[in-house]
Amino acid sequence: MTKPVVVYGASGYTGRLICEYLREYNVPFVAAGRDKDRVQQALDLIPGIGTADYEIVEVTHDVAALTDLLAEASVVCNTVGPFSEYGSEVVEACLATGCHYLDTTGEQDWLITCDETYGARMAEAGLLLSPGLAQMYTTGEIAAQLCLEEPGLDTLDILVIWKGLPTVASTRTILVNAALAKANYLEQNEYQEWPADAGVYSVAVPGQHELGLALPWGGTSHPVWFRRDPRVANVKVLGGVADRALMQGVPQIVAAAMEQIKDLSEEDQHRALAETAAAVMNEMPPRENPRINTSLDSVHASGPLGRAHCVIYGNCNYKQTGLMQAYAAYSLLQQPPRRAGFASGCQAFGHRELLGVLRSFGLVMEPVLTRRH
Repeated sequence: MTKPVVVYGASGYTGRLICEYLREYNVPFVAAGRDKDRVQQALDLIPGIGTADYEIVEVTHDVAALTDLLAEASVVCNTVGPFSEYGSEVVEACLATGCHYLDTTGEQDWLITCDETYGARMAEAGLLLSPGLAQMYTTGEIAAQLCLEEPGLDTLDILVIWKGLPTVASTRTILVNAALAKANYLEQNEYQEWPADAGVYSVAVPGQHELGLALPWGGTSHPVWFRRDPRVANVKVLGGVADRALMQGVPQIVAAAMEQIKDLSEEDQHRALAETAAAVMNEMPPRENPRINTSLDSVHASGPLGRAHCVIYGNCNYKQTGLMQAYAAYSLLQQPPRRAGFASGCQAFGHRELLGVLRSFGLVMEPVLTRRH
């Protein structure tokens, strides 16, 4: 195996999209997963896959096997979650082989683990550790970084809304994260826990008269990414899907799951949550339709004497994720990241560069940015 990029979890919805965009960037890759036949079936659905330079590898999920998988690779795009459960083995394999690490997580506890446990080790090795490179986090961070180009703003209020359904893997990750992990926001550079019984928040969605519904969504990536940014002291994030009935049902689903698992062992808790997630979503969503599957990332940035507001309207949030993962891998094959160790996509590759990539593929509009002084 001599391919420079490994897509781990290639049989999943997002993994398949990463492979699709790696093909468009003409990057050779290995599509890896636990079941070779499932990976092949997934890749067979990619338009034009016959023109891609790839191979399929079956691998077990342990450090030794993953180290063999990554031995000749430069970058791994990891989509195997929940990442707090399965991510450590992949990062350890990266450290053993000198491989850059990208993933699509939205699990705040995993980001904190990456930052505090692996960040320094990866930086010392000159390797990038970039979890959460995905639409629901990175596109909003692009909007935040555009606001922060104006000095004197230290507070970020972020909203992410999209139309569509979470994938099978995302549903499981969301439920595990909601039931077993804390959700934090950032206040004066310190993590503060969202109230466990906060419920669903009504939010003002730019561009529409009707109020939307949103949740802390596990705290998201942004408080972790910005905790060591000297410009930023406070970060709160809310996110949700446009389906009101689904959003209204989420707290009840989580509460019922927590009641079900409260007396179980950790292993049985994960098993029970996986079963609950399968009952909520047990089939792969259809391929995204840009006329239906839209996304909106809105950031209000403020400071003592300044205000900025940035909105990025887009479509096909999973395609945005697949594209940014592929571009990041493509970039890392040509030059070092802007920052080694733990870093967000914007910190590693540049927010305007990532915005340009999304715009060049027709996945986002030109941002709407307003400032007040």
